[in-house]
Amino acid sequence: MPVITVGTARIPYRVVGDGPDTLVLVHGTGPGSAMWDGLLDSFTDRYTVLLPDLSGSEAAEDDGATLTLEAMAAQVAAVIEDAGRGPADVLGFSLGAVVATATAALHPERVRRLVAAAGWISAEQDEYLRLSMATWLSLADHPAAFGGYATLTAFSGGFLNRIGRAAVQSNTAYMRPTSGTLRHIALNLDLDLGPLLPRVQAPALVIGCTQDATVPVENARRLHAALPGSTYAEFDTGHIVLAEETEAFTGAVRDFLLAAAAPTAA
Repeated sequence: MPVITVGTARIPYRVVGDGPDTLVLVHGTGPGSAMWDGLLDSFTDRYTVLLPDLSGSEAAEDDGATLTLEAMAAQVAAVIEDAGRGPADVLGFSLGAVVATATAALHPERVRRLVAAAGWISAEQDEYLRLSMATWLSLADHPAAFGGYATLTAFSGGFLNRIGRAAVQSNTAYMRPTSGTLRHIALNLDLDLGPLLPRVQAPALVIGCTQDATVPVENARRLHAALPGSTYAEFDTGHIVLAEETEAFTGAVRDFLLAAAAPTAA
């Protein structure tokens, strides 16, 4: 697995597939890029997929400093450069959607097309989002409650009932209050993507989730409105749309990327 140094961080990334185009999958809050593993077969027929583990993930190493959007965007851009595969299509989920959008703004030469799923601009725009993230952070000393809260807000009630107790407990155990995850949540609270949005040049797809109890759907709608010319899609799911509607989600991403790549008529 390649490992690169970006500032004070050592960032590993995986390379999966050998398709002619490049797709970078940017993980959200939590352990890291393994969150994408169930979707890889949906992309590797066309793409060489890059899966970075950014600062705060379990696989990355850094000095433990407060995370910033600029630093994490620099890590994504550096992975694309190191792989020699740019410019790339970049798909980010949740915090990863914000980081992917920041990468498109700050490193436009590295990002060809952008997909931002279940993202937001600033927690200051949504009192529910601010309180939810602050409450989650306050549970750091109670691992079971921390994982339970994450699971409860990440999925729709219908989905949790369909997958059953064993799967619910597995998801609860997955999200642990590691120092890196707590740094992610602190960034979720403090970030402000707004000043960067006018600098985004890449064609963009913004995805919202109508039953999202982690990042209410109004946030995705604001992000879409702030990106002139962006495309918008909405799914009737909880926050983790890629788990609840995997086929529909990957289909929408592929359709957008292919349509954005098609030449326009003169």
